[in-house]
Amino acid sequence: MGHDTADSRGSLLIWGALAIVYVVWGSTYLAIKIVIETIPPLLSGAMRFTTAALVLGAVVFLLRGRPAFRMTWKELGGAALVGLLLLTAGNGMVAVAEQHISSGLAALLVASVPLWLVIFRIVARDRPGLLTLAGVLIGFGGVAVLSLTGGSSASDGIGIAVILLASMSWSVGSFLSARIPMPANPFTASAVEMAAGGAGLVLTSTVMGEHLDLGAVSGRSWAGLAYLVVMGSLVGFTAYVWLLGSAPISLVSTYAYVNPVVAVALGALVLGEPVTGSMLAAGLVIVLGVALVVSTERRKKAPVEEREPATV
Repeated sequence: MGHDTADSRGSLLIWGALAIVYVVWGSTYLAIKIVIETIPPLLSGAMRFTTAALVLGAVVFLLRGRPAFRMTWKELGGAALVGLLLLTAGNGMVAVAEQHISSGLAALLVASVPLWLVIFRIVARDRPGLLTLAGVLIGFGGVAVLSLTGGSSASDGIGIAVILLASMSWSVGSFLSARIPMPANPFTASAVEMAAGGAGLVLTSTVMGEHLDLGAVSGRSWAGLAYLVVMGSLVGFTAYVWLLGSAPISLVSTYAYVNPVVAVALGALVLGEPVTGSMLAAGLVIVLGVALVVSTERRKKAPVEEREPATV
């Protein structure tokens, strides 16, 4: 009886953590859209990740002490580089793109990240199986259709181009993170990534001439920013890291094709974003392609996503 109770409690914890990753990471696209209504996009990312880095770093220090931050210069540089690729370039460009396109469309195009990772593996002479390649072709077919039909104006086209560049940067960061020296503690690594990503966004925001007018910032933008810091960057990531050690990776990786569905639904419900038939069809094709890639790779125990982005 006791064993069954422990199993059921463990199962409930796993599904609870999965629900957090599904909903929280899926909802960050909506939160970003709300934040950039009155806060410049790059500056909002700088505020989000520097704050999250300070909070996470303080928590790790209090729980694990100074030894948790012992790392070589190469490990520090590796985490900083990944942070710049994932957060400064990847997340920064998502926020910029959402000035031009809907949060749902952005999420569907970002769902192509596992597909790009397969391409980088091929370049690195790691040959994926036929089913994996089939998933990549199917997924990129959906990306192509979504890119061609997702926008009706030049502004939409700019947003789509920027989000595809963001996805590529995200993919490069994820690909390199499994191949370069990184801090041993994943929470320490994430704190360094967020600190470097935040610093990169501060610099980029300054170069781009962004300014924060505190009087013009709405209450809902502040609330959205707080949500991104607490839920997106801290709670969501903590749940994700716990899942990596507590649940089958094949189950954990399902977030890759659940997040865009959550994002599209929330964007339509909360902001009234338009969802066209062609967008739904192309999005479904992308999700199917990603599902085929992820499920095939996990069965072979050769993960395609390497080490997924710590924050979305």
